[in-house]
Amino acid sequence: MLKAQNPILSGFHPDPSILRVGDDYYLATSTFQWFGGVALYHSRDLVSWEELPSPLRRVSQLDMAGNPNSGGVWAPCLSYCDGTFYLIYTNVKNFHGIFKDTHNYLVTTNDLYGEWSEPIYLNSSGFDPSLFHDDDGRKWLVNMRWDHRVEKNDFSGILIQEYSPSEKKLVGEPRLIFKGTSIGATEAPHIYKLNGYYYLMVAEGGTMYNHGVQMARSSQLFGPYEADPMPLLTTRNNPERRYQRTGHASLIDTPRGEWFVSYLLGRPVGDKKRCILGRECAIAKVVWDENGWLRLADGGVVPPEEYTVDLEKSSVPELPETDYFNEKEIPPRYKTLRIPLDEFGSLTEREGYLRLWGHESITSWNKQAMVARRLQHHHAEATIEMEFAPTDFQKMAGLTVFYDTYNFFYLYKSYDDELGEVLRIIVRDSLKFYNPLGGAIQIPKSEKIWLRARIDNLTLKFYYSIDNKTYEQVGPELDCSNLSDEAYCDIDHEGHTGTFIGMACQDLTGGANNTRAYADFASFTYKHYDE
Repeated sequence: MLKAQNPILSGFHPDPSILRVGDDYYLATSTFQWFGGVALYHSRDLVSWEELPSPLRRVSQLDMAGNPNSGGVWAPCLSYCDGTFYLIYTNVKNFHGIFKDTHNYLVTTNDLYGEWSEPIYLNSSGFDPSLFHDDDGRKWLVNMRWDHRVEKNDFSGILIQEYSPSEKKLVGEPRLIFKGTSIGATEAPHIYKLNGYYYLMVAEGGTMYNHGVQMARSSQLFGPYEADPMPLLTTRNNPERRYQRTGHASLIDTPRGEWFVSYLLGRPVGDKKRCILGRECAIAKVVWDENGWLRLADGGVVPPEEYTVDLEKSSVPELPETDYFNEKEIPPRYKTLRIPLDEFGSLTEREGYLRLWGHESITSWNKQAMVARRLQHHHAEATIEMEFAPTDFQKMAGLTVFYDTYNFFYLYKSYDDELGEVLRIIVRDSLKFYNPLGGAIQIPKSEKIWLRARIDNLTLKFYYSIDNKTYEQVGPELDCSNLSDEAYCDIDHEGHTGTFIGMACQDLTGGANNTRAYADFASFTYKHYDE
């Protein structure tokens, strides 16, 4: 019997879709504006997880240039039938205001570790699509439907429509099968067929502190669906709990007959109750009660912080603290912003280095050079080793702690006509820019520089070194609570992502790659401390 602590995937891992194929377990989560899209994991014991390369590694599969903050890949659904893996995902091009442009696609593969197909367009009527494989061989797409009408402007229920594999398209007419409960914001549908019932699992209450998971069932695929008298899981009535925002789940069983749901949660910290790690991924054991409803194995509706599973312990490769960029590809835990690495960077231009050519500004939604990884702990430190020789104040490179283009911190090296090589900090806090240094800090001219960020709950400190031995703090201690979904409650926008720490380079003078300023990064070190 194995015991594990939630979250199973710390840091930004929302909207989990979990799948078992034989003795292997796979889990896919949303990536929003980060490329490659869809984070994919493998496990053999539901405790230890290894991140695999993303299924969406080509622009032909996922074109996100120009997508808004928190657009891009929402709520992927991973399924398997007759030797084929199916992945459905949404590419959100716009979701502000009354309209949501949510385009749903399907890709397939016979080898989860290999290449995935070109996408098949499905529909755009709403988001959170999933594919149900019925036991008669027919396949059905379900997704929530968005109603843009001003007098309604809401989640308007769950649609179902048949998918034809031979024709590679949806066929027949969509049907509305479930309008949800009084909690509202009904989304994230998954259908399971058991014991003569079609069970519909949905999320309700929105993605913040009212979030939860609701079950419904029907003896017929098209309904009517009877809602469970109580939610499967939620913390909406338990604000004292350390884990909050629980919801958006999917269901599996094990070969030994145990049942589990994978769901998302947030871990707020500080008086402001900010989840700077974003929405994370957790697991809870569930059982079927005497009335045929799914219940948490420990009782109640609040999922436990720990779970046990009756499987043999497995292991995955331990991740190093320091990554050296001497391979042909960056590890899958590193993501790029909206566009693939080959549009602005290279691992072969200089052996042993990641080269980033400067492109658009750090606020661009199109082509900017950034490679980053998730912040996964409330107490963490990240250090980059960089070579960069700027000749103009419009050329810069450095270390960013980044939620999105509206909320970030950026310590960068640049050039000043009077001071020479300098360090500067740009902060964008809920649309407002400021420099906590008030200007620039002159630094010794050196070939290499190390830049460091230290995060402790909701505070951030920057440091630099020219020898990787003596580090000097740059600027004051900063409040980084804006790196959270909750920060958007104060402005007219929505945020659904999580904090990343990364390397970036900009050349605002423009030009072709071979004429642009570039920065070479030799290593990235990530350490974490006791929570």
